[in-house]
Order: sequence, then structure tokens, then C-alpha cells
Amino acid sequence: MKVETAVWATVIAVVLYVSWRVTEPFLEPLFFGFILAYAFYPLHRKMRGFVGNRESAVFISFTFLVLGGTLTLELAMMSLRLAASFAERVKDVLDWLLTLPLPADARAFILNIQSEATTRIADYVSNMAFSIPLYVIQLIVFFLAFYYGLAYSDQIARAIRELLPEKNKELGEEILTSVHKTLSALVRAWLLLNVAKGILMTLGYIIFSVSDIYTAVVAGFLTFAFSFVPLFEGWMIWLAAAIYFALNGMYLHAIGISVYGALLVSPMPDYTIRPMLVARDTELDETLVFIGMVGGTWAMGLKGIIIGPIVLNVLLVLIKEWKKLTESSHQPSSSPQGPSSRPQG
Repeated sequence: MKVETAVWATVIAVVLYVSWRVTEPFLEPLFFGFILAYAFYPLHRKMRGFVGNRESAVFISFTFLVLGGTLTLELAMMSLRLAASFAERVKDVLDWLLTLPLPADARAFILNIQSEATTRIADYVSNMAFSIPLYVIQLIVFFLAFYYGLAYSDQIARAIRELLPEKNKELGEEILTSVHKTLSALVRAWLLLNVAKGILMTLGYIIFSVSDIYTAVVAGFLTFAFSFVPLFEGWMIWLAAAIYFALNGMYLHAIGISVYGALLVSPMPDYTIRPMLVARDTELDETLVFIGMVGGTWAMGLKGIIIGPIVLNVLLVLIKEWKKLTESSHQPSSSPQGPSSRPQG
């Protein structure tokens, strides 16, 4: 019996390990796909009453795919143009330095930098080229998770509730309520903050004269849209403006748009304003939400900004439940009083 148990335990451990290794590259797109499905579920619930469940999920997913694919392609082309322009400017500066009457050591140092820069740029382009197939696969996994999260939302919710143990069903329901409350607050804060980021980025492009009003509005919309896409966020838009200024020798403008963007667009508001919004909706302490976001990001990457506050909120639920159990165990048990034995007079 012990040998059979050991064999089954080994088989289960191997299966779990291999499953983890297989799914590990796709955990982040799966996570954000389901989170985005959770965010769009209210819209899906309204639409499916008119067009049907599957049709609504397909429509929302396809619309998001077209929009996200267009924005990603635009960002990739923009990044390539900026990288090529930056490399060309660096080469011009190094070539100009080599025309100066410099000491032999200084000339050798500049030649070494030129050689290193060329090698680094080639390695960067090569790594980017090899990472494109993996990124495309992750993007497909992300949209599949988004679609199935919408199409099978009711089944997923029912399956999660069925997994709750009967013995502690009340505690499980309380934990699920806590997770739902925190996640809803995070999604609302995410949406409101992204709208504010888009408006502020548009104003930033106008204030610092990055471009005309039409391009500034497009930059604001891209900031809003990219804030929903993992790893992109709004900082890429103000960084593009800062690089543009730096390449044109407008260093004060580059510093100005960088400070403005970092403080008002991304990443500073993600760790200041967002915790306040979440704390208000979940009735949690702002410091606790801040620790959850920063610590979660530090420990688990981008997805930790959502997982961190949820885990800490669940921890509070468990602590309260433990406190109830402790207090009930310390209360003296009241024994039933028997009939009075006094003689009747």
C-alpha cells in the first residue's frame, strides 16, 4: 500500500512539474486575458441578451484584437524608426569626435565604443527578431483566454464555487466575495486612471509642443489603449516624445516631458493614485494597498500589481476568521443550570 501511494505521489508530482514547465511561458498572457475578460464581462452580459453568448464574445474579442493589433503594429513601427534614428545620431556623433585632434588613447576609446555600439545594436535587433514568434504566440494565447473567459464566464464561476469544501463553505464564500470586491475596485481604478492618463498625455503633448493637436489627441488615445496592454503602459508615449526632443537637441523639452510623464502619466500615478482609489472602494488602508501593489510587482512582475492587493485582502479575511475561532474557543462554556434543591418551606 505504501509503495502504491509513493508511486502515485511521484506520478502526480512529475505531471504537475511538467504541466508547470509547459504553461509557465504563457502564465502572464493567460492571467491578463482572464483579467480583461473580467473587466469586459458587464458589457458582454448586456450584449449577449441581444445577440447571444458566443456571438457577443466573438464580437468583443475580434474588436479588441483588431484594435490591439493595429496599435501594436503602430508601436512596433514607431519603435523601429526611433531606434534607427537614434543609432544614426550616435554614429554621427562618434564620427564627428574622430575628426577632432584627439590623443591616441582617446581615439582608441572612441573606436572601441563605436565597435561595441554596433555589436550591441546588432544583438538587440537579432534578439528582437527571434522574440517576435514567441510574442505572437503569447498574443494568441492572450486573446484566446480573453474569448474563453467571456464565452464561458458563467461556467467558470460555477466551477469555482463547486470547488469550495462543504465544511468551510461560508469561509470560502467570504474569500470569493473579498476577491471579487478587490478585483472590481482594481478594474474600476484601472479604467478611471487610464482615462485620466490619456487626457494628461494629450495636454502634455500640447504644453510641450511635441506635435499638433490631432497628433496629441492620438497620443492620448494610445496612452489610454496601451495602459490596458501588458508591458506597454503609457510611459512609452512620453518616452517617444522625450527621445524625439533629444534627437533634435531640445534637451530641456526632453527633460520636461519626461518629468511630466513620469509624475502624471506613468509610472508614478500607478503607485499613488491607484492605491487611493482601490482603498476607497474596498475599505482597506491605502498603505496596505500600496504595499500589495509595489510588493506584488517586485515579486511577480506586472501581474503582481493586481495579485498583491487581492492576496493581502484575502489574508485579512483569514486573520478575522482566525480571530473569531480564537475568541470562541476562549469563551467559558455555560453549563445548564439544574433545578433548585432548596427544601420548600
